[in-house]
Amino acid sequence: MKKLLMIIPLVILLCFTFGCQQREEAAEEVTVAPLSDEDVAAMKKIIADQAPLVLAGDWEGYGQLFTEDVIIMPPNAPAMKGREVWGQMFAGATFTEFSATLIEVDGCGDIACGRGTVSLTFQFEGTGEPISDSVKWISIFRKQPDGKWLCAVDIWNSDLPLSQ
Repeated sequence: MKKLLMIIPLVILLCFTFGCQQREEAAEEVTVAPLSDEDVAAMKKIIADQAPLVLAGDWEGYGQLFTEDVIIMPPNAPAMKGREVWGQMFAGATFTEFSATLIEVDGCGDIACGRGTVSLTFQFEGTGEPISDSVKWISIFRKQPDGKWLCAVDIWNSDLPLSQ
């Protein structure tokens, strides 16, 4: 009985040791290429292309910078899905300023994460004064089968304090 009690922990230790070695070997076999300069340039272009579309109120064109099933997470609202959400959210809005900046982007393979800021001024029809804001955002980009990068998840929040 004492031998059995000594052997069981040894067997468990050996199983754990060999199990870990197999996982390490499997992890070494998987290699994913880092983002290329072209990939980073494509994401910078997505951000640069936003301003003219927003200022023109071209929400259909703006939506083309995103995947068809994009998840959009605006501040103080539930998450929404789909390119058409942009036009729904900003119907009746006029933007007089919109400037987006990509601060950093990193990723590998066909997925990347970007972080940046936006400075904007807009007004909805029939409302009082225009609203000016600075926001910070994080987006997840996915490389499509045709090699084009699109935004798949977009979340942002305002630097303005919540009004009570």
